Amino acid sequence: MSIFVNKDSKVIVQGITGGEGTKHTARMLAAGTNIVGGVNAKAKDGSDVELKVFGTVAEAIAETGANVSIVFVPPAFTKAAVLEAIEAKIGLVVVITEGVPVQDTAEFWAAAKASVDENGKQITRIIGPNCPGIITPEECLVGITPANITGK
Repeated sequence: MSIFVNKDSKVIVQGITGGEGTKHTARMLAAGTNIVGGVNAKAKDGSDVELKVFGTVAEAIAETGANVSIVFVPPAFTKAAVLEAIEAKIGLVVVITEGVPVQDTAEFWAAAKASVDENGKQITRIIGPNCPGIITPEECLVGITPANITGK
């Protein structure tokens, strides 16, 4: 039973064209994750992964219907990346980055907590930072967990 991600989750990778983003995107795809695109603020394409790279999270959501984002950006840019995803109203943000300043983490957690719909339900949930991600065995891997652990 999945709670946050499953085979139907549509995942985008923030920082997909960086070294870690490219490497782990390939691993997540091999594990069966439905990655629908990536985001790079400079809209820099050319990663080794054959996916469309968008300039913003909002653009990626509009074109792909993404509902999960995984963040592979340096600590100095993590707060901005997570706040962008929250502003775009994505349902789940998985923050892999380690070394994120505590103040930055507190700010984006507060923003996520304040992201509520018209019924008062929280829109964006966060896993991380400094975490291996989340899996639903035999369905979806959003993170850096070795794929053989997911059952694929």
